[in-house]
Amino acid sequence: MMACDFFTVDTVLLKRIYVLFFIELATRQVHIVGVTAHPTGAWVTQQARNLVMDLQDAGTTVTYLIRDRDSKYTATFGAVLKDEGIAITKTGVRVPCMNAIMERWVRSCRTELLDRILIVHQAHLLHALHEYEAFYNRHRTHRTPQRPYARSPTDHRTGPPGHPTTRSTRRHPPSARTCCLSCTDEVFGTYTVNRARAAEEQVRPLRPVTG
Repeated sequence: MMACDFFTVDTVLLKRIYVLFFIELATRQVHIVGVTAHPTGAWVTQQARNLVMDLQDAGTTVTYLIRDRDSKYTATFGAVLKDEGIAITKTGVRVPCMNAIMERWVRSCRTELLDRILIVHQAHLLHALHEYEAFYNRHRTHRTPQRPYARSPTDHRTGPPGHPTTRSTRRHPPSARTCCLSCTDEVFGTYTVNRARAAEEQVRPLRPVTG
């Protein structure tokens, strides 16, 4: 099962660019199929053809496609997918939560990428999105058991075995060995002292007395 959607990006020159992307819901694999300033029906249909060829090359089988009721998805777009055995399921009118995974990815893309850089033009946006797509598909963790190199809930690695990101980066400070000692004083009598704290007090430099 897949889902598709559009989102817009404004450049520093105040031009709006539309991005068409697909997500495989089982594995969370993202496909940035194209960006354009004028998303016509013919352009969207051609991007669907390109996606179908990419799925065939990868050996991926898709049965359903979730999309909204945008007028950019023409009858030709549906015919291209129907010829490949993909049934289209439309979301409700103004109900974005029916395609929640797409909405969540757009938020991640804006938070982790688009809000941190200034997009100059269309080629710049396409390059940045492809870099983020590669990071999202290969290294970023996801909540899905069917993802390639799927990990157990207790495994926090972010890549395949042997990848540098599989090494743990968490560093734990060395634990100090503590021991309680019983001391006898003429003033306070018998009391307990923490050995580690006592050693720290001995090596702590004395502050000069002023005034």
